[in-house]
Amino acid sequence: MVLNEKQVEMCRSSRWDFSGLSALFLNCTLKRSPEISHTEGLVRISRAIMEKNGVRTEVLRPVDHEIASGVYPDMTEAGWSRDDWPSIYEKVLGADILVVTSPIWLGEKSSVCTKVIERLYSTSGELNENGQYAYYGRVGGCLITGNEDGAKHCAMNILYSLQHLGYVIPPQADAAWVGEAGPGPSYLDPGSGGPENDFTNRNTTFMTWNLLHLARMLKDAGGVPAHGNQRSRWEAGCRFDHPNPEYR
Repeated sequence: MVLNEKQVEMCRSSRWDFSGLSALFLNCTLKRSPEISHTEGLVRISRAIMEKNGVRTEVLRPVDHEIASGVYPDMTEAGWSRDDWPSIYEKVLGADILVVTSPIWLGEKSSVCTKVIERLYSTSGELNENGQYAYYGRVGGCLITGNEDGAKHCAMNILYSLQHLGYVIPPQADAAWVGEAGPGPSYLDPGSGGPENDFTNRNTTFMTWNLLHLARMLKDAGGVPAHGNQRSRWEAGCRFDHPNPEYR
């Protein structure tokens, strides 16, 4: 059973309607499918809560795809023979909730996660129908696993990156499991204590519900109000009450 009794009861007693929402988990493990991903152990908890509340979910491992390095939307236009990012970007745009997940290596998020953040950045300059940056109106969170220090550092980096690109970050938008420092069991290894860890289960649960609540609020409100944040209008000369030095 993926969820414990507390988590199941929260789903059962919920009076909120999250139907119509969708979530995409980008699991930035270094392991190709179908290898066991310890990070996906945390993903399963968050995903199960969402699905019990009618949210459509998808988990994707970027390492299973040929994603070119670079900061252009389609790197085949910059000389790469193949780039799967454009199709992944369509999934990103189709999701109300994006959860970026990563293991810890040398205190940092994985190299795959770094590439994903760079490619999210490569398409961040596109605009939505209101002239805002493309990721406006969506919420973001992150999940981290490892058997060494660095969980908060990784979460800080990922969540900063997501908000800078236009995602709204709710309170308590991250969760992590870190085992005993040094060589030792990972999250899903027998005897690790990871799946039973109350602190990690609590934070994963809180993160998930906060993502759901904020995504519902944004969707019902039609996204972030389009005033004072439209690049298209700024480039057209609108200054949204910012003093224009030309008219001093």
